[in-house]
Amino acid sequence: MARPAQFDRGEILDKAMQAFWEHGYCATSMANLVETTDLKPGSLYAAFESKQGLFLATLDRYGAGSTEKLRQHLEGADSPLRAIETYFDQLVERIETQSEQTSCFLVNTVLELSRRDSEVREHINKHFAQIESIFVTALEHARAKGELGTDTDCEALAAFLMNNIWGLRVLAGTQPTPGRAQQVAGFVKQALRQ
Repeated sequence: MARPAQFDRGEILDKAMQAFWEHGYCATSMANLVETTDLKPGSLYAAFESKQGLFLATLDRYGAGSTEKLRQHLEGADSPLRAIETYFDQLVERIETQSEQTSCFLVNTVLELSRRDSEVREHINKHFAQIESIFVTALEHARAKGELGTDTDCEALAAFLMNNIWGLRVLAGTQPTPGRAQQVAGFVKQALRQ
C-alpha cells in the first residue's frame, strides 16, 4: 500500500505556481518543478497525475485567492463605486512601483495557452466569471445607493472593468513609462462616474 503524501499541498502549489508564472507552462519542465518543489517526480505524479494536473491546480489556487481578495475588498464597502476605484488605484500603484509581480497568472495563461487548450480555457473562464460576478454585485449595490444611474447595465459595466483590468495586467508586463497605467485607470474611473 502506498504511503500518503507527506507535504503541505498549498506550499507545493505556491512553489509550482511561481515556476509556471515566471517561465510559462511550456518552458517549465518537470525537472524545474522537482527542483522548485523539492519533491520527487513520483510524488508529484501521485499527487497531481501530470504536469497539466499540477498546473490546473495552481491556476485554481491563484483564481480562488484572487476572487477572495476582491470579494473582501468590495463586499460591505460604504461606497461600492469608491471601492472599485480604490482597486484600480492599488493596481496602478503596483504596476508603477513594480513592488511585486504585477502580471496576472490567469492573464498570462490566456496569452500562452487558452487558444489551444480547452481544459485550461475552462478553468480560466470559471475564475474570470466569478471575478466578474463580484463586480456585477458591487455595481448593483452602487446603483441601489444612487452612485450609478438607475439605467446602468451592471453586467456590461463589469465586463468593461474586466477588460481594462486584463489590459492593465498586460501593460504591466511591458514596463510602461511612468504615468501610463495611471492615465488608463483614470479613463476607467471617469467612465464609472459618467
